[in-house]
Amino acid sequence: MDNQNLKTAYYHQLKLGKQALKLQNFEASFYHLENAHILGQKHLIRHTISHYWMLIFGIKTKNIKESIGQIIRLIASLLFTLIWVPKGNTGGADVSPIKIMTIRKELKKYF
Repeated sequence: MDNQNLKTAYYHQLKLGKQALKLQNFEASFYHLENAHILGQKHLIRHTISHYWMLIFGIKTKNIKESIGQIIRLIASLLFTLIWVPKGNTGGADVSPIKIMTIRKELKKYF
């Protein structure tokens, strides 16, 4: 799959995550933000944007663990994206930031 399709899919997932957050559909929102993270994690800007929106999610849901975790991950994304990222990692504070994960079935076509 070419880079443009990956980029388009990333922005589509990010848009779905933001829309669901606005509608307070928090489960759907975080799922789409995780998808955006998986799709964007090898690109510095997209990776950092993913963590920014996960931080916004944490703040809007008053989830202290997620908020603090995302602040740390946001900084780490700026420092480490160009060096190494754990393939398939969903990016939430509920998983280790260095854990390699299986890419979700619906996203495999982009890799």
